[in-house]
Amino acid sequence: MRLTARSRFGLRFMLELGLNYGKDSVCLREISKREGISEKYLSQLALFLKSAGFISSVRGVYEDYILTKKPSEISLLKIVEILEGDLSLVPCIKDFSYCQRLSICATREIWLKMRDVIRDTLNSFTLEDLILLYKEKVTKNVNYQI
Repeated sequence: MRLTARSRFGLRFMLELGLNYGKDSVCLREISKREGISEKYLSQLALFLKSAGFISSVRGVYEDYILTKKPSEISLLKIVEILEGDLSLVPCIKDFSYCQRLSICATREIWLKMRDVIRDTLNSFTLEDLILLYKEKVTKNVNYQI
């Protein structure tokens, strides 16, 4: 299984907003420059995250955003599911009619367990955890520019 750029870039987008939680809004153009992600792509991600109620746009000249929830209340699983959809590795996990061999399938149990491990791992981290990990890494690598 491989997560798409949506999740990777979406988490980076949310991290940027999380780093500024409780402060000013963040301009999409600034995030784009810092993260090396096109503004157009970030705008698309913002639509998903806004419709899920995680972010809000701020009126003004620029496309600015803020988090609408505390970083500690946002699990990475929820962000990834909003951006990726279902995290099942194979179609038969979600759609029982997909395979006629379902009742005798030995591998389905493995796929279920793998999906659950991925979900549990993502659910065990919040955006606040990601912020703390980021700050720890930046502190250790003082040559990195924020």
